[in-house]
Amino acid sequence: MLDLNVFRHLAEELIPFNKWLGVKALHLARGHVTLSIPWREELIGDPIRQALHGGLISTLADTAGGLCVWTEIENPSLSRVSTVDLRVDYLRPGRREMLIGDATTVRVGAKLGWADVRLYHPSAASELVATARGVYALKTPKQPHRDA
Repeated sequence: MLDLNVFRHLAEELIPFNKWLGVKALHLARGHVTLSIPWREELIGDPIRQALHGGLISTLADTAGGLCVWTEIENPSLSRVSTVDLRVDYLRPGRREMLIGDATTVRVGAKLGWADVRLYHPSAASELVATARGVYALKTPKQPHRDA
């Protein structure tokens, strides 16, 4: 059975970088994850335009996509998910407000999983800041051999 509270704890508390960024899980379900990062002055990447750093946008896309794929794995506590490829299309500058990453699983196979992510601000959800597609490697530790 899928315990979504484990994923919430992982996303918000167990990964130090996520915790420092202030990542919050707004919605967790099998195959659908919505995460947010609150606005902070340190997240500016362009001081002239006061726009969010592109690395922050890609970080949220990657985190949401990977977690989303992880929710689809049969035994998530025994598995690991790592990024193979992440493509981000930046559509407009991120503003001085919370950033939301909404991820949906596209497909999960035996060794790879794919997720689509939409990134936006809550004040204008229809105005996407970026879109992303992540590909994630799925690894389950090998079970020890039993001698017969």
